Amino acid sequence: MKTLPYYLLFSIFILVSSCGHDQYEGITDDETEPVNQEDLDEEGLPIKTFNAQLPEISFITEYTIDLDFWDIPNTNSDVIKTTENLQAAIDWAHNEGYTRVILPNGNYLVGEDINDIYYGGIEIYDNTEFVFSENAVLSIDANNKWNYCVLRLNGDNIIVRDGEIKGERDSHTFTTRDDGSTAHDEGHGICIWDNNNVLIENMEIHDVTGDGSLVLDSNDVTFINNNIYNNRRQGISIVGGVRIEITNNEIHHINGTSPQFGIDIEGPGRVDEDILIEDNYFHHNSGGDIVNATGENVYILDNIMEQGDDSEYTDGPIVSWHKTHNIIARNTVTMVSGSANGRLGYIQYSSGGDKGHNKTTYIHENIMNNCGMYMYNSSDADVRRNQFLGYFVAFSDFENVTLIDNLVTYSEEFTNLRYCWSYRFKNATGFASGNYLGDNLEELPLDETEPYTMQCVLDGW
Repeated sequence: MKTLPYYLLFSIFILVSSCGHDQYEGITDDETEPVNQEDLDEEGLPIKTFNAQLPEISFITEYTIDLDFWDIPNTNSDVIKTTENLQAAIDWAHNEGYTRVILPNGNYLVGEDINDIYYGGIEIYDNTEFVFSENAVLSIDANNKWNYCVLRLNGDNIIVRDGEIKGERDSHTFTTRDDGSTAHDEGHGICIWDNNNVLIENMEIHDVTGDGSLVLDSNDVTFINNNIYNNRRQGISIVGGVRIEITNNEIHHINGTSPQFGIDIEGPGRVDEDILIEDNYFHHNSGGDIVNATGENVYILDNIMEQGDDSEYTDGPIVSWHKTHNIIARNTVTMVSGSANGRLGYIQYSSGGDKGHNKTTYIHENIMNNCGMYMYNSSDADVRRNQFLGYFVAFSDFENVTLIDNLVTYSEEFTNLRYCWSYRFKNATGFASGNYLGDNLEELPLDETEPYTMQCVLDGW
């Protein structure tokens, strides 16, 4: 019998945007560039000091599940027998000390009615490498529950790789809760809850009612080379996570119920820290691609984010909230049309007041095609060598922005708003040098102590 999991019912509201870059003239000998107090690399970015610890399984003993012996159907049928017997085989292998368990080819339909809101799948235990054979698929049966985990990890040092996990969003029954809600947005492909040292590799995770994977209060979790798509709420949700690395994944076509992001970092009251999102391909995600609502020391590096010709963003490509710490560098962001925020490849929201910590937001060498960026009611941004192609860069009620060697190009859509829709400031302090509007070097009169507001902003242009 499975241990009864605890549940998470969280909802999130967020916003996002996207754009591009090229290098122009830097500061001259008589200009003094502000100095940040953090340890920086040769490109001027904070040095990443963390790595997610991978699972350590010291002694490999392998067991391929014997379908005949355990009487396990692999024809996408007989959900009760499949669930009970497959779990029994996994339990036996774990108790016998096998550290690599292989699921043979076939389609395994699983599901167990646990209680009024939770539908159980299969559990994998500590110190286990769970390997899908080629063409092996684990599918959850159609149900009417708010919450489910197709695969739930129970313990530390776990690897899941080389297979397919399929949800049932098209056949799900969205029953009404007592409060009238029918969101049913907690159906997950892989649940990583209170786990340490986890690797999810080369998995296809799709069609669940909630998130492809939910990381909840876990440390040292790595996602690499996965294809995560067509889930209703999120690709990956991080709700309390330390040392999380998400690299070389394709996350796309997330749609159905808010917030609909590729990756959402949002754990109110929890610790979200030391997170790397690198070399991923995001596209056709309805809410946006990456939103950081609570994370500190979050590196967003070398990703490709595309809205897609037939797709609409609700919020935009990259969104961060007021009390987060982000290093956003070398990403290529392409928007086709606007979102609720206009064509902003990056937007930093603010609730006003103090920023909440003294770390700088770094935005370096990003290429933003057909989009720009906007930060407001906050402080401390280091913005260098970006290309914002066809939209504006804006700072409102903002202290201490460093703006160096950026390029903004002008869109013909805004012929009567050219100056105010290039570099745009309202009550902003800081330092600017070497910034271009098209082919022309722009003199931006930012001052480190005296707030600057453009006349066109005062005029309401």
